[in-house]
Amino acid sequence: MNKTQQQVYDVIIIGAGFAGICQARHLLLNLPNIKVAIIDPRNPERSIKDLKIGESTVEISSMFMCKELALHEYLLENHAPKYGLNYHWPKNQAQTKSVNDYYHMGFNRTPLIDSFHINRAKFEQDVLQMIQEMGATFHNGRVVDVELTPCDQLHTVTVKLDQASIELKTKHVIDAAGRRFIIGKKLNNVVLDSEEMTGINTGSAWLRVKNIDLNIFDNIYNKINGTASSYYSTKHFFGTGHWIWVLPIDTKQKEISIGLVHHKNSIAAKQINTLEKLKSFFKANHEIVYNLIESGQCIDFNYLPRLAHNSKQHLSQDNWYVIGDAAQMFDPLYSPGLVVTALGIECVTEVIRAKLAKEPEAEKKQDMYNKFMVATATSYSRLYQNHEKHLGHASVMSWRIYMENMFWFGNLVPMYIGKWFLDFHFINEHIKAIEFLAGPQNSFFSDLHQQFDQLVECDANLGIMDFARTDQLLWGYGPSKYFDNFLENSRLDPHQCNVLLCLKNTFFFLAVFYLKLRFKGFGIWGGFAPKTWIRVTQLLSYSFYIAIGEKIYRFKVRQLNHKTFIEKMRQEFKTYQYQPKLHPWN
Repeated sequence: MNKTQQQVYDVIIIGAGFAGICQARHLLLNLPNIKVAIIDPRNPERSIKDLKIGESTVEISSMFMCKELALHEYLLENHAPKYGLNYHWPKNQAQTKSVNDYYHMGFNRTPLIDSFHINRAKFEQDVLQMIQEMGATFHNGRVVDVELTPCDQLHTVTVKLDQASIELKTKHVIDAAGRRFIIGKKLNNVVLDSEEMTGINTGSAWLRVKNIDLNIFDNIYNKINGTASSYYSTKHFFGTGHWIWVLPIDTKQKEISIGLVHHKNSIAAKQINTLEKLKSFFKANHEIVYNLIESGQCIDFNYLPRLAHNSKQHLSQDNWYVIGDAAQMFDPLYSPGLVVTALGIECVTEVIRAKLAKEPEAEKKQDMYNKFMVATATSYSRLYQNHEKHLGHASVMSWRIYMENMFWFGNLVPMYIGKWFLDFHFINEHIKAIEFLAGPQNSFFSDLHQQFDQLVECDANLGIMDFARTDQLLWGYGPSKYFDNFLENSRLDPHQCNVLLCLKNTFFFLAVFYLKLRFKGFGIWGGFAPKTWIRVTQLLSYSFYIAIGEKIYRFKVRQLNHKTFIEKMRQEFKTYQYQPKLHPWN
């Protein structure tokens, strides 16, 4: 085999899947003249083999793609819209033929931020072409070795092509090659033990079906219960130890993705690891899903025996990075994979920008952003703790979903919009909050999970807590409330979204939520127990602490223009005069 001349790049990205191509585009958009290479052995003309888990975007991943990657029009024109999340539990396990046979909660209106269902094969093919047109070099080959060096020395990536092997040199190497774990295996950086991920031990089976019968979903139940399309939402069907997703990924052929995530303590892999076994499971437990499959043509089937993994380190001071599936995956519920990928990509771009500019804080950024990514991944692993016990209990799981959405809209979304995750002081405070909320010992999440366990064991009925509604806590509050008007006033620049206002109010309503849970679930004695008021006091104290920080923030930004182009237009408008006459034309 011939070995060709070495080539040197600023950045080499291993893997041209979602994470790799998005990282390349983000670098090229933000760092003019940067020299980027991307390596992947697959044919650039993608096929159904390239369809994979991670098709549904949420607010953060959608804003990243639309705003940071400038792909809003592309997504509108080429991919299916998404109208929120819907959740279903069987009313009677023996009768699951239609949506009417399920208890239901979820979005009944169009979300404020556009989201999409992504056809991954089309997206990856299209964006790979885009980044090549922007100047990225694509090597259609397989990485056979990565020689990593300390500090700012050049790394070496050896690539096998059809007729030769080449050596590529770079100061920054990014592993976006998914479950090959190229850097992870080389440096023992991958965490696969379920006990190190709060006991998450899941597998997943999924398939695509086209030309389905829409009448299976489109009935009077959906027409009278909201203003958004039910078909174009992400539908979740729950049962003991499992959940199912159903979502569209094509608008022309009515193609849908159907998948099952199962906890192996409840459902063994051998029971659902073939198409026929999976269909048999659906027919017995969720007949509506089985009927969907039978109404169309099945395109493919996949089974992944181990879903969850994590990384010990995400950004290294030796200038290597892991993003996307190469970094972590826990559970596709809430679509966290693309969210954490988006956060990682922006952290990596900012580090590389600072390193190339030789900024004195570049190494500190590597360290701080790595701490942020590790803490964020760890918090997600604890988010899914004890899921297998709660998924099938409609009442308990609805309360859990409500609470988890409080943090999503009240913390993570405004944090991302304002780019607070790139701020050193915020990162330190964020990590402290994660330790309080999701730490391994006596944290808020662990406390709630234990209480949810007790409620499931005694089959308690607390009623259904619908996260999309605003009539279940005080003063018209609902988890999707942002509190700050960053969307209405287009305050989307760094630090202009008041995340502290959102957090202050979220912790206050979390205290109200906790108090209601204790009274509803454990009666008057549980509501007035010392444990209850200790936890409520902690939450209110955190709200007060954040309120002090918010006052300081407001003082610091009181003289700042929140959007320069709006202020400029307002100044220009002071000289406006009405001109009733048209300019002459032939």
